[in-house]
Amino acid sequence: MKTELVLHDQQFTLHRFPKRANETLQAWDAGDEYIINHFTETPLTSGSKVLILNDNFGALSCWFSREHQVFLQTDSLISQKGAQQNLQHNQCNSITFLRSTDAIPSDIDVVIMQLPKSNRFLTWQLHQIKTHLNPSTPVVAVNKANAIHTSTLKLFEKYLGETTTSLAWKKHRLVFSQVGTQETATVEQKTNWTVPEHNMQLSNLANVYSGESLDLGARFILEHLPQGSKQTKIIDLGCGNGVLSIKLGRNNPYSQITSVDESFMAVESARINVTNNVDNPERYTFTANNCLDGFEKEHYDLVVCNPPFHQQNTVTDHIAWQMFRDAHHALEAAGELLVVGNGHLGYLAKLTRLFGKGQVSIVASNKKFVILSAKKAS
Repeated sequence: MKTELVLHDQQFTLHRFPKRANETLQAWDAGDEYIINHFTETPLTSGSKVLILNDNFGALSCWFSREHQVFLQTDSLISQKGAQQNLQHNQCNSITFLRSTDAIPSDIDVVIMQLPKSNRFLTWQLHQIKTHLNPSTPVVAVNKANAIHTSTLKLFEKYLGETTTSLAWKKHRLVFSQVGTQETATVEQKTNWTVPEHNMQLSNLANVYSGESLDLGARFILEHLPQGSKQTKIIDLGCGNGVLSIKLGRNNPYSQITSVDESFMAVESARINVTNNVDNPERYTFTANNCLDGFEKEHYDLVVCNPPFHQQNTVTDHIAWQMFRDAHHALEAAGELLVVGNGHLGYLAKLTRLFGKGQVSIVASNKKFVILSAKKAS
């Protein structure tokens, strides 16, 4: 796996976060290289204020921090920590970190953007650019050519103005636009919807998974969460919009619940939804974290998890495996990890390897999903 980015007589050592001994995935892609090539051919004025959106692990931040004042905004704590790690390792100049829930500065000279996977999040980011930045501020975005659709370009034209694209290079394409002067429709920060069968009113910020309905895994496990149990110290790991946290709190009114996600918008959505749907939200804690890094060992009696199977645009199971290992570390003796996942992902074998033979059982299953209970040995 390549770790040295070498371009235009510059070299950076870059790693994904968290750094793994047998990493097979690279910390940058050809889109990052295309952006760097473009601004090497058409350089910015030294000292320019550069807003970088969605920099996966800091490759762009490292490059542009050499000569410019960089502001990096991301919705991902993991991306933020990856950028921090790579900036420090390469002894780069310091930059300003912004969460996706923070306002962007108004005096930016250029916006550089890795296009997000979600059109809802892209729409929100374009609206923020239009709302906060001066007219004619240039915007340069990049993505794989087959992921830049006509609908993508129409969003740029709707919220910014005239938009063009580059030729494809290494299967990537650049998008060029700039802040226009035309009036555009207001974009609401939250999407509001209901789950009537569970009497919930939910709000999702723009980058939260499954933005207008329950994902099928969450819908399935909602019917199988423990109720009135002895479990009082509970973690909702990968909480998303907090729907499982709400149900866990309603089912277990004396529990202390920690809602954890690596997405800043997910954590804030969970906070909003718990406040609006649970009678005593003060017993909840909300935190953006890399799985359960830093959580107390052998302290919790229940961890509930609906794991993702991708990191940014990369399909991978290493996040689920890290969640399982971290849960095992955080659970007290006889504590339980409750997991929902697609049946084909092989979680039963993984959990058995971690928790031990005879410690893992199937709680329920349907044609697509399986719910597994893994209990830590006493």
